[in-house]
Amino acid sequence: MTTDPYTAIADVPAFTVSSTDVTDGKVLPAAQRSGIFGAGGTDTSPQLSWSGFPAATRSFAVTVYDPLAPTGSGFWHWAVADVPVEVTSLVTGAGDETGAALPAKAWQLINDAGLARYLGAAPPAGHGRHTYWIAVHALDIDRIGVDRTASPAFLGFAMSTHTLARAVIAPWLKA
Repeated sequence: MTTDPYTAIADVPAFTVSSTDVTDGKVLPAAQRSGIFGAGGTDTSPQLSWSGFPAATRSFAVTVYDPLAPTGSGFWHWAVADVPVEVTSLVTGAGDETGAALPAKAWQLINDAGLARYLGAAPPAGHGRHTYWIAVHALDIDRIGVDRTASPAFLGFAMSTHTLARAVIAPWLKA
């Protein structure tokens, strides 16, 4: 599946996101694969930079989602909320378990493995190609206002009425 899972939520303008670590439409590098789940990687969140977002933007959220994970609801690998509007990049590895390299005020939600960190790709053996939707969401509010125990899916729900624009990189990995 390569269809953008965000098109079903809201038709919003796009802006630009780039990375020195991952490339849209290309195979996900080993560093962004999971070591925790045994996929031979190091669970290192990718570097991201973004630009061209609407002037009305007041904050950002960053998410990594695999809609094809065999769960019935996909799998959220990473979610970062409340990235201040003056921040337009995240460094490689910002999503480690400490979150120390995240910008002030930004924080990581608990992913679908129950970890407040980036969890690399690990499609089940024989399950085929999975696309990992790395998205930066431009929001019209300073803070999203979800509880720190909220799921990334709930973050998405809260963002649905506050998203001004979205930038996406979609690398893939085949099991």
